Amino acid sequence: MSRTVLSARWVIGHQDGAHVIFENGCVVIEGTQILHVGPAFEGEAERIDYGEAILSPGFIDLDALSDLDTTILGYDNGPAWKKGRVWPQSYIDAGPYEMYSEEELAFQKRFAFAQLIRNGITTALPIASLFYREWGETVTEFDAAAKAADELGLRAYLGPAYRTGGQVTDTAGNIRAVYDEMRGLQGLEDAAAFARRIDGTAQGRIRAMFAPDRIETCTEALLQRTHAIAAEMGAPVRQHSCQSPTEIRLVQEQHGTTPIDWLDRIGAIGPNWLLPHGTHASDRDFALMAQHGATLVHCPLVSARHGGLLRSFTAASERGINIGLGTDTWPPDMILNMQVGMMTGRIAESQAALTCAMMFDAATLGGARALNRTDIGRLAPGACADITVIDLSRTLQTPDPIQTIMTSTSGHDVRDVWIDGRRVMQDRQIPGIGDADYTRAQRQFDGLVAKYPDRTAGHPPVSEIFSPSYRKAT
Repeated sequence: MSRTVLSARWVIGHQDGAHVIFENGCVVIEGTQILHVGPAFEGEAERIDYGEAILSPGFIDLDALSDLDTTILGYDNGPAWKKGRVWPQSYIDAGPYEMYSEEELAFQKRFAFAQLIRNGITTALPIASLFYREWGETVTEFDAAAKAADELGLRAYLGPAYRTGGQVTDTAGNIRAVYDEMRGLQGLEDAAAFARRIDGTAQGRIRAMFAPDRIETCTEALLQRTHAIAAEMGAPVRQHSCQSPTEIRLVQEQHGTTPIDWLDRIGAIGPNWLLPHGTHASDRDFALMAQHGATLVHCPLVSARHGGLLRSFTAASERGINIGLGTDTWPPDMILNMQVGMMTGRIAESQAALTCAMMFDAATLGGARALNRTDIGRLAPGACADITVIDLSRTLQTPDPIQTIMTSTSGHDVRDVWIDGRRVMQDRQIPGIGDADYTRAQRQFDGLVAKYPDRTAGHPPVSEIFSPSYRKAT
C-alpha cells in the first residue's frame, strides 16, 4: 500500500487523549488512515513538504451550511417577520411552494459542500433553511446530496429535515405556530427509509442523521418517534433549540416549560442528540444537557450577527457538557467561527475564562465525541486521514500555531484538504468546482431574493424588504 508523508512547520498531533504540537513534524498517510504522526519518518514514501504551514485535524461541522444562506439577508434588515423570515397568513392561504427546482436544490448542495471543504471542514452535518421550502426537505435532493458528497470526497452525515409545524405572522407581527402533524410524521418515515439505505455508503464516509427542524416546529409524537428510530440505528439527532426569544415564548405557550426540559419530559433526548444553539438556554436546560450527555452545538458567527452570544461556554463545559461547533451561515468558515467564539466568550466571561485550546477542541474533538467517534477530529495512528493544511506563509505567526490560527488566519488560508487519504483540495482548487459555479450560485440566489415579496407580510417590493446601507445615487 502506498504511503504519503506530509511535513510542515507545525503538526497538531494527538497523544494521551489530547492534542499535542510537533514543530517541524510530519503525518504519514497509508491508504485511508494515518500511519504515523511525529517529528520524522524514515520509511519509503511520496513526500510533500508544505513549509510554513499547519497540518491540522480536519474540522467537524455539526451544523454545516448546505444552501445559499438566507440569514445574511437579515443582517441589517429586520424585524424578521417584516422581511420574509416568517410566513404571512396570506402566503399560507395561497399555498406555499418550492422556490427552487430539483436541479437548483442539487446544485446548491454540491456548491455548499465544496465551500465546506474549501474552509477545511472534513466532516459535515448539513443544515439548510426551510423558510423557502414548501414544507420540508426531500429524499430526492438528499440522494443528490449523497452523490455530491461522494464525488467531492466530503465525510457527511445526511438526512432530510422534517417538521410537524411552522410559524405564521399577521400584519402586526404576532407570530403563532401552525401544524400539520401527519405531513411531518410522513416526512420522518421518508427520512428513516433514506437513512437505512445510505448509512455506511461511499466506503463508510456517508452516514445517516436525523434532522427534525427547530424545536418550536415539532410535536411530541414526532420527536419521540425520531428518538426511537435514531437510537435503534445509532444515528445522531440534531435539534435546534434555545436560540431565540420567539422560540422560548412558543415552547412556553405550547408546553408550559423550557425547550430542553420539554425534551426531558417527553423522553426525547440522549447522548446522540446535538443541540444548536443554546444562546437562550436556562440553567436547568444546561443541567439536563449534561445529565443526558447531549452535545451543545455552538454557532458563534450566526449568533453574533444577530446580537446574540453563548454566555456560558466555560460554565457549560465545567458542567460536563460536550461542546462542538457549527457554521450555520455564509461563509462556512470554521476558523472565523472559532475566532468569533473566542471574542464573544471572553466578552461574556473574561479573557482568562476561555483559551484557544478550548475552542480548537470544540471544532475537532468535541465534534468527534458528539458523533461517538475516536477516528476523526485528531491526527493519530489509526485515525482517518482527514487533514486540513493551513498556509502560514503570508501571515504573522505567534510562537504557538493554535494562537496563530485564532489571531491571524481565516478560511482563505486553507491550502489543501485530505479526507480518507484523498487530496480533495489542492492549492485551493477543488476538482469540478470553478468560476462558473460561483456565477450560477449568485444567479440562483438573486432569483430567490426576487421571490421574497410572496412570503413577506404585506407583500412589499424587494426594494422595501432589503434596504441599502446608503441611498442609491442616480
